[in-house]
Amino acid sequence: MSEPEFLEASSPEPQSTQPRFTVETAKVLAEVAHNRQKDKLKRPYREHVLAVGDALADFDDDIRIAGYLHDIAEDTPMTRQALLDMGVSDRAVGIIERVTKRFHENPDDYQAGIRYIAEDHDASLVKIADNAHNSLPGRVKALAEKWPDKPPVTRYDDARPVLYAAVPVEETRKILARVNPWLLEELDDMLDEADDTDYENLSYEPVAEDDAPVERPSGGLGTADAEQD
Repeated sequence: MSEPEFLEASSPEPQSTQPRFTVETAKVLAEVAHNRQKDKLKRPYREHVLAVGDALADFDDDIRIAGYLHDIAEDTPMTRQALLDMGVSDRAVGIIERVTKRFHENPDDYQAGIRYIAEDHDASLVKIADNAHNSLPGRVKALAEKWPDKPPVTRYDDARPVLYAAVPVEETRKILARVNPWLLEELDDMLDEADDTDYENLSYEPVAEDDAPVERPSGGLGTADAEQD
């Protein structure tokens, strides 16, 4: 009787041991990286970066991660490669770099930096959240009292129209509703100013016969010239 043959089980391909970098990981990293830092009003800086990340809760993970880590390249020794090695995506790192002032062509020109950020949709979302938290009424009042001649928030006011124009208005609304609802009225005012419709003299004229909608032959979607939007 021949010896039984044993088939050698094929070894599974090795799986990556690197854990996925999650939004929660970014939140913890932001807290640790900025733990000892203070803002202009001597408040814990981690409160700001956490608020910016929280304001982006309606968006995808890369944008949220970039929100929590938006100042990590500016205010800590963390490098691009270190972030990539931890599992932060290329897209999230790219957003972080775009909103980092020291990577701009002229870091001292704030408004030029805002225009550069506004060229990218994702970076604009992060900067809108950053701007909105920096523009909270209590903070604006405190900064104005500390620097009465030229409060730092003046540049935030000038930046908002540029940033708002870079993304759909409903996305801006979602961010403001979470982090600074007081700016929603200002947003509506901006939209009203941009609307040049003369509502007082608006008239509704009957549709001319030549402009009436053309009736389609019955047959539903099965017509040969139907196009998918």
